[in-house]
Amino acid sequence: MRKKLFAWGIVAFVLVGWAAHAQDVPNPSALLHLKIDGAINPVVAEFIIDAIEQAEREGAQGVLVELDTPGGLDESMRDIIKKILNTPVVVIVYVSPSGARAASAGALITLAADVAAMAPGTNIGAAHPVAMGGGMDKTMEKKVVNDAVAYIKGLAKKRNRNERWAERAVKDSISTSADEALKQNVVDVVAASVTELMEKIHGKVLKKGTESLTLATRGAELRPVGMSFRQRLLNTLSNPNIAYILMMIGVWGMFFELTNPGAIFPGVVGGLCLLLGLYSLQTLPVNYAGFALIGLGIVLLILEIKVTSYGLLTISGLIAMALGSMMLIKGPAPFFTISKSVVLATVGATGLLFAFVMLAVARAQRSLPASGAEGLAGEVGHALSPISSGGGKVFVHGEYWDAVSDESLEAGSKVKVKSVNGLTIKVGRV
Repeated sequence: MRKKLFAWGIVAFVLVGWAAHAQDVPNPSALLHLKIDGAINPVVAEFIIDAIEQAEREGAQGVLVELDTPGGLDESMRDIIKKILNTPVVVIVYVSPSGARAASAGALITLAADVAAMAPGTNIGAAHPVAMGGGMDKTMEKKVVNDAVAYIKGLAKKRNRNERWAERAVKDSISTSADEALKQNVVDVVAASVTELMEKIHGKVLKKGTESLTLATRGAELRPVGMSFRQRLLNTLSNPNIAYILMMIGVWGMFFELTNPGAIFPGVVGGLCLLLGLYSLQTLPVNYAGFALIGLGIVLLILEIKVTSYGLLTISGLIAMALGSMMLIKGPAPFFTISKSVVLATVGATGLLFAFVMLAVARAQRSLPASGAEGLAGEVGHALSPISSGGGKVFVHGEYWDAVSDESLEAGSKVKVKSVNGLTIKVGRV
């Protein structure tokens, strides 16, 4: 029985090894298939570039990118386009599914592809550049627009696509449907599915550098490629709302650790969230004036604990924090800004948190002493011996005391501490 199990184990091991090896066998007709759904940021750029390099290593025919994006960061877009233009493998960009879009940075990436395709019901365009972190004067805006126009026209010319449309997509922010884009020579094909796309572009001749190659996509193997765990995590952290929330949780944690030294847990969690939040902010268009206002708001809230301002510092701190939060991330589109509802909820939670802290401080200041001689006043104990103005013994607060009283108290009676004078307490009958 053991020999049979051992033999089956060997067979299973060989089959698993063969299956793993089969994934690495070069297939010249294979296409790596990846999907992009969201803003173009440094993590997405890294993901696409890694996929293209993987196709190069594996000797695959190329990469198929299903794209649905509202746009993204200019630097990340240019990194992707630079890789597309300089790779020996074919890069196919397919705006899909129906209802998707290739706006702003997505439009340029689609134009740069060796094969540009769209699904029915999709649109492309609206590539006018928008300043990050604030507005631009007219001179600077003219420079930026002219640069973008020259860039997109260069891409269209290289791929033999409509240069006039490309210019208008930047200058006039036009957006075009799939069918119209095909008529105007903006894209190469409109296909309802990946299978139909593979069928339509089969046999298409492309020029890569100085060489020409013919696509063999009919029945080609599509190898799905997904983001690594690290890339998924970093892509999630690149969401402005998550970055902001992490940063504020970090501030709360550090505040609790500073006000309660030795608590450890708030400091560890706060430090971790603060570091993750700061990492996220480096991938986003941060306005440092907003950062400064948030810092000022936090300082004012902390001062409220030390200085009696009757709530003025708290209100000022919350206003500064709210304004700073609104200004903190100012990107080229709504997906690169912090939601107002998130800001209001976070600032409101911060206000409640500090209100709770202030209430606890006020109660502590108003409460009677709970330790030492002053803490004995009002405590109830019992007489161990008869007590009079001449003295006696009582047991109170877990201790034995010499006691005096203005009235005669018999042994065993309950007594209440009225005052403390050195090592003698004055008591009365309960």
